[in-house]
Amino acid sequence: MTAAFLLFDDLTALDFIGAYDPITRLKTMGFVDDFAWDLCAFREPISDARGLHFTPDRVGSALDAYDLLVVPGGHGTALLQEDDAFLKWMRTAEPVGLKASVCTGSLLLGAADFLRNRRATTHPNAFDDLAPYCAQVVDDRVVDDGDVITARGVSAGIDLGLHVVERLAGPTVRRQIARQMDYPHT
Repeated sequence: MTAAFLLFDDLTALDFIGAYDPITRLKTMGFVDDFAWDLCAFREPISDARGLHFTPDRVGSALDAYDLLVVPGGHGTALLQEDDAFLKWMRTAEPVGLKASVCTGSLLLGAADFLRNRRATTHPNAFDDLAPYCAQVVDDRVVDDGDVITARGVSAGIDLGLHVVERLAGPTVRRQIARQMDYPHT
């Protein structure tokens, strides 16, 4: 199993790290030995809104070979929703079996047309922005609509990560990873 964690300029670091940490523990804690991941970007350099720099493993490479796509949110999503080249690249993830987003990352999933006729969520301040992209905006912490999972605001990244862990490895593994992270919301 392979995961692509999307990176882009002006992402929110906690959106990314909140999901990345529990999901990658599938490998580092020995639950899924063949789990691998890449940090993927359309272009570089990449830094969050406060200047924290990230180094992608892959730049501009198609996303179609991955099993999981994880998209953070952040201020950068506002411009990227209108960036035709970025969206064309993102659409290479069409065959990816499970797509997930945190916060306004759902706006990118929507702009790439992955939320059509689906229920989804995002940061509450962006509910109105999400509405044109999906069938229903849901005010829940995590919304699982089959092969697309979306999570609310920034701190919901951990919840999304643990939800993905449960989808991939079951509730027992989720509880073990949450316990190791000292995360009380299992």
